[in-house]
Amino acid sequence: MKKGFETYDLSGNIVKALEKLSYTTPTEVQAAVIPPALQKKDLVVKSQTGSGKTASFGIPLCEMVEWEENKPQALVLTPTRELAAQVKEDITNIGRFKRVKATAIYGKQPFERQKQELKQKSHIVVGTPGRVLDHIEKGTLDVERLKYLVIDEADEMLNMGFIDQVEAIIQELPINRVTMLFSATLPNDVDHLSKKYMKNPVHIEIKAAGMTTDKITHEIVTVMENEKFNLLKAVTTVENPDSCIIFCRTQENVDNVFRELNSSGYPCDKLHGGMYQEDRFAVMNEFKRGKFRYLVATDVAARGIDIDNISLVINYDIPMEKESYVHRTGRTGRAGKSGKAITFLTPYEEKFLEEIESYIGFEISRKDAPTREEVSLSLAGFEEKLNVRPTLKEAKSAVLDRDIMKLYFNGGKKKKIRAVDFVGTIAKLKGVTADDIGIITIQENVSYVEILNGKGPLVLKAMKDTTIKGKLLKVHEAKK
Repeated sequence: MKKGFETYDLSGNIVKALEKLSYTTPTEVQAAVIPPALQKKDLVVKSQTGSGKTASFGIPLCEMVEWEENKPQALVLTPTRELAAQVKEDITNIGRFKRVKATAIYGKQPFERQKQELKQKSHIVVGTPGRVLDHIEKGTLDVERLKYLVIDEADEMLNMGFIDQVEAIIQELPINRVTMLFSATLPNDVDHLSKKYMKNPVHIEIKAAGMTTDKITHEIVTVMENEKFNLLKAVTTVENPDSCIIFCRTQENVDNVFRELNSSGYPCDKLHGGMYQEDRFAVMNEFKRGKFRYLVATDVAARGIDIDNISLVINYDIPMEKESYVHRTGRTGRAGKSGKAITFLTPYEEKFLEEIESYIGFEISRKDAPTREEVSLSLAGFEEKLNVRPTLKEAKSAVLDRDIMKLYFNGGKKKKIRAVDFVGTIAKLKGVTADDIGIITIQENVSYVEILNGKGPLVLKAMKDTTIKGKLLKVHEAKK
């Protein structure tokens, strides 16, 4: 009998958020990581992406940070901006009822905006190495109270050339801290990092469930480069997936494949590093919610896509790095569902395939391209699905958000108002307790207070004629 999260030493407001997020049974990595993390041990965790590892460090961090402390207590480093945004969202959801404030900082976003956000209370900061280092060096990210450091996807940091920045960041942090390192693989440089900066870390290895063939079927189809797009149409017609990611090696290939699919009437979109960050986030969210079925992407986009039901991954271009194969194919067969990964191989790419096979430890079965007959037999079903409007999925946090109203007050730091003033005043209202108050954000001239458990309308009405620190503030529901 597997145990639920309530068996760990977690406070009620964390358990309550996990229930609302429908985290019922801990995954293997969560069961292995949470207990030693709560005991404040240094950890080196070798685990695939998609194994639920964000929650494995997010839950202990939310549990261990002290709400009263205004300066950052935990820093999470991630290789990509998408992943930083995803981790911040996950931590915010897990810590919702404890009012944990997480802040994400990454490049291609105004430094000034982040500087303002870091001036406010922030328990946990999530960011990409370059931007985090930038903030530390400019003195806008105060690390003197930092007790926890998480290095997420360390091998990917190495691949992307961030490891020196990670090391530079570590050297700025208090020595007396807990460090947790997560990596799908442990190359020498990552291993060296852990030996140099960690104290007797507990080593945890979660066997690569992403590679077990019982959950994911792996196939190779050989094809000439100029025939790839025809093959793609044939494969997608026969497989007719509910949700599919098509990986290409370059931004240019992504653009081309997307254009062709789009003009063939596929419900699709694209994702690569050359796009504006806001657009990348928008595409990711729409894909998560099921607005379109086919996503054409580069590897950079594969990070931080946490979607449970991708039924098919197509490697339009075989990845040059063997680790990439694991990360890409690990996008399917998640959360106990089965999936399929089909890789297109041109005759001169055999050496990449050999490297991948020796890395994953099994031979990938070869399949012929679908025959004309198979394609024409599948066409009707395929076209029928193309015309069906997808049912949009709720975001994981939707259940949490439903009971939450965010209130706007026209007073902040300039009026010497602090978070405790809001808590003190609101908790005294009839029918409201401190447990009904969520994240509080205080800026120079305005403040935002989340009211939980459906008590928003009640508080909104009462606060229209209740003073805070002797001041009557304008209050209304904040714009979404």
